[in-house]
Amino acid sequence: MKEPVKSLQLNKMEKLARDVKSLEEQLSLCTRCGMCQSNCPLYAQTSQESDVSRGKLTLICGLIDQMFDDAKGVRDRLDRCLLCGSCAHKCPSRVDTVGIILRTRSIIARYLGLPFTKKLIFKNLLSNPSLFNRLMAAAAPFQKIALRKENNFQGTSCARLVSPLLCHRHMVPLAKTPFGNPLQEMDFREKGRGVTVAFFVGCLIDKAFPQITHSLVEVLAHFKARILIPKDQGCCGIPALAAGDTKTFEKLWAFHVDLFSNQPIDYLVTACATCSSTIIKQWPAVLKRKGGTGHDELLEKAAILAEKTVDISWLLAKRFDLLSPFKGNLCPKEIITCHDPCHLRKSLGVFDQPRQVIKACGHDLREMSSPDKCCGMGGSFNLDHYDLSSRIGGEKALDIMSTGCSTVATSCPACTMQISDMLAQQNARIRVKHPVQIYAEQLNALKIIP
Repeated sequence: MKEPVKSLQLNKMEKLARDVKSLEEQLSLCTRCGMCQSNCPLYAQTSQESDVSRGKLTLICGLIDQMFDDAKGVRDRLDRCLLCGSCAHKCPSRVDTVGIILRTRSIIARYLGLPFTKKLIFKNLLSNPSLFNRLMAAAAPFQKIALRKENNFQGTSCARLVSPLLCHRHMVPLAKTPFGNPLQEMDFREKGRGVTVAFFVGCLIDKAFPQITHSLVEVLAHFKARILIPKDQGCCGIPALAAGDTKTFEKLWAFHVDLFSNQPIDYLVTACATCSSTIIKQWPAVLKRKGGTGHDELLEKAAILAEKTVDISWLLAKRFDLLSPFKGNLCPKEIITCHDPCHLRKSLGVFDQPRQVIKACGHDLREMSSPDKCCGMGGSFNLDHYDLSSRIGGEKALDIMSTGCSTVATSCPACTMQISDMLAQQNARIRVKHPVQIYAEQLNALKIIP
């Protein structure tokens, strides 16, 4: 009985090798120069070759050459990645490491299947935005059963029950009322006179930081923008894609492409660095590798949306006179530092615009030593490897504290969660805010919000 099983295993590995071989051309771009070692936040903590992109690409090449038959072991190593893009950002050969790892994860997921928990979350919940939104809204009032409010400046919570996974984490609780919960489709285009934008809310901002959306609407309304916020939005799909679940990702992709292509807009705006990067880079790439499969119209719409997608700070800095509301006004000032999310600076090259938003308010912008160094969140990486995530994040917290700031600004809700956790553990009295919140607060202080 053992021999047929072994033979079947070999046949599966041969098929896996053939599928991964489609990445061979991209893999060949890596010269093994080792530049990624000096830029990888994970390698800085572990000094393990398998934790740096060069080592991961070598493992993928090993699958192609059938040097080993442990696909799960390779997946475990590939999962130990923040997907921050630090390696690709500095790569002299321009190797798309993040794209290669995402693609390999999806191939291995087809071979091994998804873990039960991820399959349940992605295929049954995340893939259905309406159901997911209802369940998260229903769960918010009951989180106090599992979480206890901590006495800290960040307003985070810890696990009420002692747990080796959660007892030391300072978690940002779900908002009592998600932004999208009472939302009927919001259309301010008749009131506005200027640029027409649609807003992609994103699940983290909707569920944990709805105040960011309220600030964004206030600021855009101040500048007379015409705003459309479709209801029943869901996740951009990156958690599913990162886990290798391309079917869920493609389902969410098609849903949102159709949702946001129904109305003429100048820009698709996000306040989440990861959503921006996903829409701009991953949405158009979904079906390119499939060739002519009857999705040409959707693919064209996705490409158009990607071209129109911008971060809110980019839009404010490029299209509006940020200084105009504050001319001749005495503005309250504070010391603010800025953390650059990896998906915004390294993936999209956006880093000056959030600073323009902050400085327009008259605040003292004081840079930390490494503003673009990864905070260690990495989505599911934080859940699966919290010890490593917190070591990286702890260094970020100390860097923030060294500036003497009262607020750290960042354009990513996941970074906000991680930095809030790390600052809370340091008992630091530092707020974590989105640049658009900072701008809206200054407008409110001067009582010029419409």
